[in-house]
Amino acid sequence: MIKLKKLALLLLIFSLFFLSLTPLTAWAEPDTDATEEELEDELPFDVDAKSALLMEATTGEILYEKDADAKYPPASITKIMTLLIALEAIEEGKTDWNDTVEVSENAWRMKGSEMFLEIGQEVTVDQLLQGISVVSANDACVALAEHLYGSEEMFVQIMNQKAQQLGMKNSHFENTTGLPHENHYMSARDIAILSAYTINNYPKILELESQREFTFNDIVQYNRNPLLGRFPGADGLKTGWTTEAGYCLAGTAKQNNFRLISVILNSPNLSSRLSSTEAVLNYGFRNYIFKVMVDKGEVVGEAPVPDGKDKEVAASTQNSLGAVITLPDEDRLETQVIYDKLSAPIEKGDRVGEMHILLENEILSRVTLVAEQDIEKTNFAVIALRQVGGFFKNMTTGLVDMIKGIFE
Repeated sequence: MIKLKKLALLLLIFSLFFLSLTPLTAWAEPDTDATEEELEDELPFDVDAKSALLMEATTGEILYEKDADAKYPPASITKIMTLLIALEAIEEGKTDWNDTVEVSENAWRMKGSEMFLEIGQEVTVDQLLQGISVVSANDACVALAEHLYGSEEMFVQIMNQKAQQLGMKNSHFENTTGLPHENHYMSARDIAILSAYTINNYPKILELESQREFTFNDIVQYNRNPLLGRFPGADGLKTGWTTEAGYCLAGTAKQNNFRLISVILNSPNLSSRLSSTEAVLNYGFRNYIFKVMVDKGEVVGEAPVPDGKDKEVAASTQNSLGAVITLPDEDRLETQVIYDKLSAPIEKGDRVGEMHILLENEILSRVTLVAEQDIEKTNFAVIALRQVGGFFKNMTTGLVDMIKGIFE
């Protein structure tokens, strides 16, 4: 009997011991300190549109998306591509801002948004680009297309070629205006890709698109972009509407050296298009920052050139290097330089490697490193001596390490 009592007491002691190790979660207070991952899972939200996307303009990082690869009628958002082709033509010398264009009957007959061109009227390329940008003028699109490539059809071929070059996999154009056609479509992702490329390479588009009004033939018209003058830092980009497309808006804004591009497609009305655009832009600006780690042209190291007269070449960044991050990650970023296997001769500006921004060994962004000076090829004898010297250096280092290992 005494043994049974001792056994029962022993079991009770062990039970109390194990209970002390088990957390009493049934009575614990709720955990108010949610992890960063849990909070971020709650942040993405739905918008009142069939398709939407938020992109950082420099890196192309996607911060929010909804059905972003689906094909939708883009309406006048099409005109971002029209403007890009025109800006490229100016850069290439095919035309000039001050060149005059004679308005054809074909352009004059265009319906929808217009700048009210007259048949036979002479208008400058600059005026046409302002008309397309500010009042979404369909007549100006056709006049410009005919001026640059002889016909709208030829101009559209260039638009589709450019879309392929930019990797716009879910876009096809049938006209320069965005007027409805069953084979004319774009995706939200493609629109963001196009917008980022145009802004980064032809920032003049923002000057055009941020104009609040446009006067032509004594007719004053106003920019339909609801972000201008309302959303902090907004300076573009393009609105659109047709019955088929619904209400669309490709918007962009810059705050604290951080540019975002938003795309809203097929929203049911004007107010929801605006509120959805503001929602995604606010989400981006409130939850992310753009951290610049290295400025453009900064020398970050010396790349080895085994057969060069100089054994190394200074390596600098081709562009600035930055990454989109949440604020808690700012102090956890690291950089990494990786040099290419180089051989002389090397000319100034040649690629010599890459520099990466890392967060927990994940590459967030990268930039090309280029040579800061020319490097000529040295003769065979010098290369041979360097190789022999390198061999003995490696052998000596290995021997020293081995001796250290013996005595440690």
